[in-house]
Amino acid sequence: MPSTVPVDVEERRRARPRIADVAREAGVSKTAVSFAFNSPERLSPETAERILVVADSLGYRPHPVARMLTQRRIGTIGVLTPQALSVVFSNPFFGMFSEGVAAAAETSGYALLFLSPLHGSLARAMGQAMVDGCVAVGLSETHPEVEQIRRAGLPIVFVDSRGFPSHGSVVVDDEVGARLAGEHVASLGHREILVIGVEPPTPSSRLMPDGVMSLRLAGYRAALEAHAITLPDDRVVVGPATIEGGMACLRRAWEDGLRPTAVLAMSDAMAIGAMHAARELGLSVPRDLTVVGFDDIDLARYTSPALTTVHQPVRRKGEEAVRLLLAAIESDDLEIPEQVRLPARLIVRGSSGPASVARKEVAASAR
Repeated sequence: MPSTVPVDVEERRRARPRIADVAREAGVSKTAVSFAFNSPERLSPETAERILVVADSLGYRPHPVARMLTQRRIGTIGVLTPQALSVVFSNPFFGMFSEGVAAAAETSGYALLFLSPLHGSLARAMGQAMVDGCVAVGLSETHPEVEQIRRAGLPIVFVDSRGFPSHGSVVVDDEVGARLAGEHVASLGHREILVIGVEPPTPSSRLMPDGVMSLRLAGYRAALEAHAITLPDDRVVVGPATIEGGMACLRRAWEDGLRPTAVLAMSDAMAIGAMHAARELGLSVPRDLTVVGFDDIDLARYTSPALTTVHQPVRRKGEEAVRLLLAAIESDDLEIPEQVRLPARLIVRGSSGPASVARKEVAASAR
């Protein structure tokens, strides 16, 4: 039966250099050509160099699938998030974190694949992804699919999650950082304080006692209680970790009759949103409202006024996560229980100031 493949396609196929062509021109076996690309240490430097020069002159490149089978590696790291990527990437924190992940992955020759729930399922997204391992961001142990994901048979490193002792994890001192922020506003004389928290990706995430939100809230409360300041539940509002989310949280609190003199936001994006909303309400920052964030994203230095915030090494968090993951991948060990804890520190800038007598009186009258 005559071929139905167009002649020009057949010609291109015949013209495409193959591993046998390289082997013939270099005077070596096809196995030696494979070694030159995948395991050059198994050849003498001179032989490996000769093969690569011949391959380059012929325009030969190994087929990616064949190379993957030879190395038993896909060469790709997955970054798994429990929220839609459109939501995740609207938070500047994730962009900085991804820079750290990308820098460490590229240095080691790995590509990145960002994964979010597929048709509402993280496990389904993980099951269809061709990756050597995953960095899971903000995935709590109470997430309903976490066991399915862990049974996928791939190395996983968890970021901002502490409940997986058999897996590597990277966290920051969230409670310590929040204590520093709470102590700062209390020492400035603020008594009417609003906390703007990050909305958890799933309802079950709220229950995680060592999740980021719970730890930061505990830190705020501990610092304020040391100054005899209580933080009722109605003074904790939550929303998406975006600028728009922060704006909506302050507006909602204001509509509910709350008149804080200080805002403690669990992300810089939300803090910046609160500053925008404050100006819409006719408030001046910090004269009428002190605003303190958490993260120290690049934008925090360039707001007007510059944002007081808790610094966490966001890019380094991504780099450390990849370091742990590559150690697991290279050793073929699914369980490398190294836990990395990074420090947090307070950066005082222009968005925080003392509570004025007038503002304290207005806030007290609204109670």
